[in-house]
Amino acid sequence: MSAITQITGRALLLRGDDIDTDRIMPARFLRAITFDGLEQHVFEDDRKAAPHPFDDPRYQGASILIVNSNFGCGSSREHAPQGLLRWGIKAIVGESFAEIFFGNAAIIGLPCVTASEQDVRALQTLTDRNPQSSFWIDLVEGLCEADGVRYPVALSPKIRDAFITGAWDTTGMLLANYAEVDATAARLPYIRGF
Repeated sequence: MSAITQITGRALLLRGDDIDTDRIMPARFLRAITFDGLEQHVFEDDRKAAPHPFDDPRYQGASILIVNSNFGCGSSREHAPQGLLRWGIKAIVGESFAEIFFGNAAIIGLPCVTASEQDVRALQTLTDRNPQSSFWIDLVEGLCEADGVRYPVALSPKIRDAFITGAWDTTGMLLANYAEVDATAARLPYIRGF
């Protein structure tokens, strides 16, 4: 299991409310049997239509995405957070997140923390003015620090605890306790064939 307590890196800003999963990952890329290569298609249609922050060279290598409200709304496609994670995003700070997107992100180790509208706009302005600014998110303390200024961020206690204990990583938990899983399976009649 791998605990996630802190995320550091540069930020990428994406302005706008109600950015849905259809925009994050267009439907035609949902046919793949693995998530490999999805990073190439994040916001593909938006990126073709106009200059987009994901194509801005100032933000290349950024690992923290700063968004506005209701990010990830729309369909429940898990490909959207998978594509963002594979692109290099390690955490998202926003005013609010769609519930299913939030859950899909948490289960792959992509924390989505909330901040006030005022603080999100301040972080976006900072990122726009200085894309080289260093960001630090501390899930334990509930803080996002950028250029020496600390902003409170929130995460539900249950999800926060899952990140800081490593319990978000269910596959890792199973592998770490494989002997116990194997012993339980051996006791189940439908596994043993009785």
